Amino acid sequence: MATPLEGSWALVLGVSSGMGLAVARQLAHEGVNVLGVHFDTASGQEKAATAAEELRSLGVQVHFHNANAARAATRAELVPLFRELTGDRGIRILVHSLAFGTLVPFIAKDGQPGLSERQMNMTLDVMAHSLVYWTQDLHAAGLLRHGSKVYAMTSAGNAKVTSNYGAVSAAKCALEAHVRQLAVELAPSGVAVNALRAGVTVTPSLERIPESAELVERATRTNPHGRLTRPEDVGDAVALLSRAETSWITGNVIGVDGGEVLTA
Repeated sequence: MATPLEGSWALVLGVSSGMGLAVARQLAHEGVNVLGVHFDTASGQEKAATAAEELRSLGVQVHFHNANAARAATRAELVPLFRELTGDRGIRILVHSLAFGTLVPFIAKDGQPGLSERQMNMTLDVMAHSLVYWTQDLHAAGLLRHGSKVYAMTSAGNAKVTSNYGAVSAAKCALEAHVRQLAVELAPSGVAVNALRAGVTVTPSLERIPESAELVERATRTNPHGRLTRPEDVGDAVALLSRAETSWITGNVIGVDGGEVLTA
């Protein structure tokens, strides 16, 4: 059965740009109050503040926090605050959209170093393992309840190889494994956990990939819809899936790509 989202709360990790911001916008249009965590320098903080004001203009509560979402200290500080802000409603929607990883080849080449152990560990910790730690802490605090939805952003890069994407690809594989495990362990609580596999989408994180121009050209040419995936497509998908009270759709990798993976 579908239920209205108005008045509920969402927590978006990576809220200040790209898919995270698009999801926050769509949910705010649905009347959802938005908690957000982002990690930006001065110029990024200004953009995040502008985005927060934009969401508030839609009549919802908005609380953005500029902090490293991969740090235990951030969770220790913010989870009690989120519990106070959400009251007896808890968090209906958790979106993990952290896109900060190292983009270098594994093997040293042309005088450039290969991926280091520190870079590999950081990439997996931020882009994959942090999903588990946030879910653990939110669940322990009683903020994830029957009907809550958890979404992690993955990509087709989990199964395709480009020279600079190895660490991020490993993180996406780990992320999908975490989604499956969390889905099973949270099923008795009525909490659904899914990964959303967006198609090639022009975002700041995509533009940091050295091969991004080639990826964009190929996806534009092969996508059955004749265009790239847009961040707003992901926002629409989150809103649609979150209206369902049931947790029966869980543990999946759900394509939000217009069929791109079928023809790429």
